[in-house]
Amino acid sequence: MLMRTDPFRELDRLAQQLMGPGTWSRPSVMPMDAYREGDQYVVAFDLPGVAADAIDIDVERNMLTVKAERRPVAKADDVQMELSERPLGVFSRQIALADTLDTEHIKADYDAGVLTLRIPIAERAKPRKISIGVGSGHKEISG
Repeated sequence: MLMRTDPFRELDRLAQQLMGPGTWSRPSVMPMDAYREGDQYVVAFDLPGVAADAIDIDVERNMLTVKAERRPVAKADDVQMELSERPLGVFSRQIALADTLDTEHIKADYDAGVLTLRIPIAERAKPRKISIGVGSGHKEISG
C-alpha cells in the first residue's frame, strides 16, 4: 500500500550526519515503521524531544509529508555543555501513498516521542462479493 521511493536512504542518512543538522530547505530524514493492521495502515515516526507544535503533516494528492523541528533547549547562563550528540534542526519524510488508501480520514497521535498516523484502506479497495446473473437466477462469486 505504501510505495517505496527512496532506495538510497542509508546513504542520505550518512551524508546528513556528516553535513550537520537539517534546515527547512535541507531537512534530515526521520526513522519510521509502516505496517498494516486490519483495515488500516499504520506509520510510526520516531521524533524524541520534538514538541507537538513543531510537527507539520500535509497530504497533497497521494503524497504524505511529515516535517518536524527539534529546537535547542534553553539553558541557564552557568551551564557548560560537555557532550552534545542529539541532533537538532529539521527532520522530514515524504511517502507516496497508494490510491487504495483513504487520505481524507488520516488520524495522527503523538505520544512519548512517537508520531503515529493511521490511514484507513478505502472502501473501493476492500474485497467484495459480485453477483452474476445466469438466466433468471444469480450466482455469487467472492472476490
